[in-house]
Amino acid sequence: MRIVEPAGGPWQPLATQQWPLHNPARMARDFLLWRHLRVIRARAMRHVHKRAGAVSQAFFPKAAVRPAHSTYGVRMWPNWDDRTFAYCQYGTYGPYLADLLASIDRPFCFLDVGANQGLFSLIAAKNPQCQRIIALEPVPDTHRLLAANLALVGLEGRAEALNVGLSDVAGTHAIAVNPVHSGQASLEAHMAGRPACRSIDITLVTMAELDAHLPGDLPLFVKIDVEGHEPVIIDALLASHHARRVMGIFYEHDNRWTDNATIAHALYRAGFAKLARYGRGKHFDVLAGPSPVPLERIPAFERGIAEPARQRA
Repeated sequence: MRIVEPAGGPWQPLATQQWPLHNPARMARDFLLWRHLRVIRARAMRHVHKRAGAVSQAFFPKAAVRPAHSTYGVRMWPNWDDRTFAYCQYGTYGPYLADLLASIDRPFCFLDVGANQGLFSLIAAKNPQCQRIIALEPVPDTHRLLAANLALVGLEGRAEALNVGLSDVAGTHAIAVNPVHSGQASLEAHMAGRPACRSIDITLVTMAELDAHLPGDLPLFVKIDVEGHEPVIIDALLASHHARRVMGIFYEHDNRWTDNATIAHALYRAGFAKLARYGRGKHFDVLAGPSPVPLERIPAFERGIAEPARQRA
């Protein structure tokens, strides 16, 4: 067996993070049933809160707005017009990423790419080992909520909310945004044609431009949720000089538009492996990280040939 040497030098055993294991049977039940019930509850309660807010405003117009308390144990400013916010409040995303963030047992920096209103940045901040948070959100209206939520819990000195997106080329780019579901914002073509979406211009930066914001002495845990642009970001991240400090990457995958070939090649080149999958069917999340064992060489990758795009992970 020939062993691949990651970019930057030969493979060496790393002091890898021990990630929590989730019971497969419980996960199956969760994704077959309980997650769908959480979605139904969040959508229903969103309208209840909107109606209650309108009544309260009518009778008590000077009443102060109070933060909402999420199922995840964090506080956020209410934004019940937005379906994504309701999902944040009622635990629609499940416990998996929250459990991973809570398990990290060494000082680290959390890079939150596609932070939205900051749910997972706030969850990461609950772990005292999380010494720095860099949260990227390119949509200005959503970024304002992100910054406000970080400030709400006093994270101004520990967290930085950047009003940019991450890609392999810097500049201005159009992004499609769903006004009532802020989590549906994408640089990719599959979102642009949806009737509910509108297009706005946002600012993109590269990994090199993030250097001034990322601490050079901390391992990085990276969350990427960008509705189809994940392959470009993973490729750029693992081609950068930050790759050797990446302890884990948690990213969203959708068989309908995710370019799995680019992700697989980028992981292979860096000596990374897919460690866990969360979800069923065509849409799920993946945890990737440094491989605990040497990787066997894949000649097709070394010749610059990747598997066909948009295959299942």
